[in-house]
Amino acid sequence: MADATEPTGSVERQTSWLSWLPPTRWLADYSAAWLPSDIIAGVTLAAYAIPVSLAYAGLAGLPPQVGIYGYLLGGIGYALFGSSRQLAIGPTSAISLMIAGTVGAMAAGDTLRYVQIASLAAFTVAALSLFAWLLRLSALVKLISDSILVGFKAGAGLTIAMTQLPSLFGVPGGGHNFFERVYLLVGQLGQTQLLVLLVGIVALVLLVVGERLLPGRPVALGVVVLAIAAASLLGLPALGVPVTGKIPSGLPSLAPPALRIRDVEGILPLAGGCLLLAYIEGVSAARTLAAKHGYAVDARQELLGIAAANLAAAIGQGYPVAGGLSQSAVNDKAGARSALALIFASATLALCLLFLTGFLENLPKAVLAAVVLTAVYGLLDFPAMLRMWQVSRIDFLAAAIALLAVLWLGILHGILLAALASILLLLARASQPHVAFLGRIPGTEQYSDMERHPDNEPVPGVIVFRPEASLMYTNADTVLEAVLNRVQSPPDPIRLAVCDLSASPYIDLAGSRILRELETELSGRGIALRIVGARGRVRDLLRADGLEDKVGGIDRTATVEKVLLVTLRQVG
Repeated sequence: MADATEPTGSVERQTSWLSWLPPTRWLADYSAAWLPSDIIAGVTLAAYAIPVSLAYAGLAGLPPQVGIYGYLLGGIGYALFGSSRQLAIGPTSAISLMIAGTVGAMAAGDTLRYVQIASLAAFTVAALSLFAWLLRLSALVKLISDSILVGFKAGAGLTIAMTQLPSLFGVPGGGHNFFERVYLLVGQLGQTQLLVLLVGIVALVLLVVGERLLPGRPVALGVVVLAIAAASLLGLPALGVPVTGKIPSGLPSLAPPALRIRDVEGILPLAGGCLLLAYIEGVSAARTLAAKHGYAVDARQELLGIAAANLAAAIGQGYPVAGGLSQSAVNDKAGARSALALIFASATLALCLLFLTGFLENLPKAVLAAVVLTAVYGLLDFPAMLRMWQVSRIDFLAAAIALLAVLWLGILHGILLAALASILLLLARASQPHVAFLGRIPGTEQYSDMERHPDNEPVPGVIVFRPEASLMYTNADTVLEAVLNRVQSPPDPIRLAVCDLSASPYIDLAGSRILRELETELSGRGIALRIVGARGRVRDLLRADGLEDKVGGIDRTATVEKVLLVTLRQVG
């Protein structure tokens, strides 16, 4: 009997472990007819990735091939553990700029240490992501509001653009934040190299026009090929046009990071910021694509996908990677049906590293700047900020805080400040709930807010109020103050106060305490307090806290009209 049961337990354990590998689920339903689509999507994604990864690696201050390593290895890691079938993984503009703005000070001018710290950052992102997965922390990211993200993305887009404009004009540039960069660039415009500017503008025009005429196609790769051919035929490097230079051929060597986390001060905040960016952008893109194709994305599983992708990138001496909407859109439009497309993209990039790196030596840096500028254009959603101004000023304030924080402090400190601002604004909103004072809707037994409906009929000698939020420590005092202010100057002597908790789905001990204080204050004035509309868990807490006897019972069937009929008869 023991021999018969042991294999079953072994199979169950294997099944449990395999459940964390999404390919074991979708491969069972994989159709052979999808294979050509995945192959085409993978090759198309690789074609998109080559110019973008070269540009982002330059933005991060790293050798150009390091960007390709991120796409090659990160895609394989995500394909094994990520839950999205169309999400594409690689370097992103925001993370690249965060690396550039942070690692330089850590490396203190040592080029080798710079690369090692960037690789350690990817390893630390993987470790933090695995830690977040174990503790089920994926829900915490929801604390960052959409309005904060709109402002953050706009600030990141403007900051990234300012890092690329000097390359477009052929000037040195410089500065530590957006405003310094603008100031220095304006002062250097007299040094503009017209030939470099011409190359950049032509590339920009070709990229913009190509994207409109050929959406979803690897337009950037075509522009890069044309730029390399023109630079080689016209001898642009000899004329002073900066180019990429020699790119080492061959696949990345696999090895653990040369540094340890404790060796580099500040690596944890850097990795935390990268993870925050990677998770927010990746999950947003994954959910968008999943909704389009009719399947579900596991938000917690995405932490494992990010961990695997960044661990693979770190072992290949790459820097932090993430799922981006632009590259994922390319993957999706090219026909990706599963994560196999990422495997085919990695295989294509491996072939390019083995045989085509020499072709990229004469790629003008102004063209890479143009690629970055067109890629980050989608981050600048100023119409959304205008809508916020018109509809919700507090949301506009949140977006503006995030925008200015990134422009002034940089990507890393900007996202951290934006996250803090998001939480503080959430608490600020929760601390000022609307307290509706209700009146009877004419001709009915229903009650609604008299401020919104002035034709409602007030009940003589009665105050009916409804806190329109959960009653918690953050807002309970505000509710108490609003009710007491109303009681102090009534048009008629008050005999009864009715608290309608139908709009309060949750209440904590501070909320219960406030209701007890309110009952004590009102009873001292000869006013009875009654509670209606409390939900199940709210009733449980109020009863456990001893409030039921003080307010004449807490009945789930009680309504304002019933309480008025019964209580006014008792107190009147």
